[in-house]
Amino acid sequence: MSEAIAIAAELRDGSGKGAARATRRAGKVPGVIYGDKKAAICIQMDPRVVWAQISKTGFFTQLFNVDLGKDGKHLCLARDVQMHPVTDQPIHLDFMRVSADHAIHVKVPVHFANDTKSPGIKKGGVLNVELHEIEITCSPNDIPHEILIDLSGLEIGDSVHLSDLKLPAGAKPYHVAAGATVASIAAPTVARAETTETEAAG
Repeated sequence: MSEAIAIAAELRDGSGKGAARATRRAGKVPGVIYGDKKAAICIQMDPRVVWAQISKTGFFTQLFNVDLGKDGKHLCLARDVQMHPVTDQPIHLDFMRVSADHAIHVKVPVHFANDTKSPGIKKGGVLNVELHEIEITCSPNDIPHEILIDLSGLEIGDSVHLSDLKLPAGAKPYHVAAGATVASIAAPTVARAETTETEAAG
């Protein structure tokens, strides 16, 4: 479950591309905070603060308390990070305000564990991932950093469906059918190719 991390930011003057470029020339990363039926505000952050957070796993499922000092704090989720195409440095961040009293939509990454305990994978089977992330609706305080799938015991041909997953209390899939396949153990590529060749020869 998420616990908000406090990060420092400052209000910045102006909006638009010109103001953002000026902020970057001053050595800061521009950003915006929006949502929760309040006016959007422009902010700027120390790039070291930004890097410390975006380098962590689960950045987009982490709650942040964006601290603007005397201008107050905002409980937010990061919604977008724009990176420079050449330097790969962060050049803009979007934060969305959230309220503990209202459910939100969030995409949670899917991770896998115990592949060495899957008989199917031991036989050469291949993990075929259909959904790398799952969008759910839940309270901001109940956002999981990941959805972990245990591959123990899975054989070639076995599948894991959304209905098989244990989501946090109160969390529901959003725009994904309960019967949707999340991942499966497929037959080895070589074996499938040999079978196809045999069928073609016959």
